Amino acid sequence: MRILLSNDDGYFAPGLQALARELGKIAEVTVVAPERDRSGASNSLTLDRPLQLRRAANGFFYVNGTPTDCVHLAVTGMLDLAPDMVVSGVNHGANMGDDTIYSGTVAAATEGYLLGVPSLAVSLVGKTPTQFETAAAVASSLVKRLASRPLADGVLLNVNVPDLPLSELMGLRTTRLGKRHRAEPVVRETNPRGEAIYWVGPAGAAQDAGEGTDFHAVANGYVSVTPLQIDLTRFSQMANVSSWLSDD
Repeated sequence: MRILLSNDDGYFAPGLQALARELGKIAEVTVVAPERDRSGASNSLTLDRPLQLRRAANGFFYVNGTPTDCVHLAVTGMLDLAPDMVVSGVNHGANMGDDTIYSGTVAAATEGYLLGVPSLAVSLVGKTPTQFETAAAVASSLVKRLASRPLADGVLLNVNVPDLPLSELMGLRTTRLGKRHRAEPVVRETNPRGEAIYWVGPAGAAQDAGEGTDFHAVANGYVSVTPLQIDLTRFSQMANVSSWLSDD
């Protein structure tokens, strides 16, 4: 089995290293990750300049681009053989609810999915998480399950793991995305030249976090596994829009 591994925290991130070690026990792993932290890059592709691919001392490849660039480059040109699976992570922090729209971790997996490769995004929940080996072990078990029991109709799974020792996890739950409250306001500061600068504020707290959501599962010690889709069409509003367009 061939696995392409990427992330959005950069090729030096501890979560990526833990995942590479664990998946290396069961598969041939190629790591192609950003050269620096690209958290929040979403599904952006770099189209205004060429990309450079380099290899670190530990054998990981890194790219001066986004997580999406890394997977796109690897699958469409770098690798001699297409991977059997794309795994992204382990992200330093949650990717639940609205986070998935902005997440570079999810974006890397999404690019694999769009290119026809079963893909997983794996995140470790917490402000300062430490249990990367737990998340890597969970990812490995899901990879083995997918390899032996493939899912139909394409696979894009968003996995969030509580920051707990493996023995303390309550199990796995299939979940839907929850929803956060509105993000906190931007933080305004002044630079040494007296000019106003702004930092994007933190994400809002969980709003829709009831039973069945990713937030609820993780809060109760379960690994959240959410199947994602890419079609953003709001089918329930198509008739309303058609009526609105035809209304004179």
